[in-house]
Amino acid sequence: MTHFKKHIPLEEGDYYLTLEGYKCFTQQYHLKRGYCCESNCRHCPYGFDVKTNKKNVIQKENND
Repeated sequence: MTHFKKHIPLEEGDYYLTLEGYKCFTQQYHLKRGYCCESNCRHCPYGFDVKTNKKNVIQKENND
């Protein structure tokens, strides 16, 4: 059985291009996606640590 992940349309602020031309997803995108992919993403809001293989959820800032 094949499981497909829900497609999340990209919006402004979801990523930027690195100097090498790769898409780098922002914290905004990761929070919208809603889970950690455990790929050691640069802007991971879930605090995944590749050394311990554990997630430490970082609280989202409230800008009210």
